[in-house]
Amino acid sequence: MNSKTLLRLLGTALTVAAASATPAAAHVGVGEASGFMHGFWHPIGGLDHVLAMVAVGLFAANLGGRAMWLVPLSFVTMMAFGGWLGMAQINVPFVELGIAASVVVIGLAVALNLSMPTLAAMTLVGLFAIFHGHAHGAEMPVDASGASYAAGFMLATALLHAVGIGIGLTVGRLGRTAGASFNQIGGAAVSLAGIALIGGWL
Repeated sequence: MNSKTLLRLLGTALTVAAASATPAAAHVGVGEASGFMHGFWHPIGGLDHVLAMVAVGLFAANLGGRAMWLVPLSFVTMMAFGGWLGMAQINVPFVELGIAASVVVIGLAVALNLSMPTLAAMTLVGLFAIFHGHAHGAEMPVDASGASYAAGFMLATALLHAVGIGIGLTVGRLGRTAGASFNQIGGAAVSLAGIALIGGWL
């Protein structure tokens, strides 16, 4: 499957999803625990967060060089800022849509083996990270320490990035053809999952 065909298929799916989307919260009931462990499990408990964060790691691994640590660092840093906005109850519009869009866009970047300057990649993932962080912060339990809760979701995010980087480096050892095929299939699957989230099917 070439890049144009992949883009055409994803574009069609996205159009269908947008047309059938209904307002829905992607995070329902996050448990009674508080503090660090609550923050740690919050990203891991959401498919949208897991897909986006692993995809960020894959994207960073594909870019290589300094991007391999700067891109995830940008995500974690801006997610912390978004978390602060959420804890402070400062409104950020379209949070759930932004989270789902991050899954689509970053998955597509992996599928197309998109190459871009490190600063541009940091900016891209950093903008999406604000939505993820806001969702975490807005759902912090009232009796939790903001600092420990934030430390929890930041650590979980960094670990998910590390998983993505590890997968990317492992795939890179398979050779150019096999690696490209894995990225294309895996990235497309992530993007389709993001489209399903937008459409309310996941």
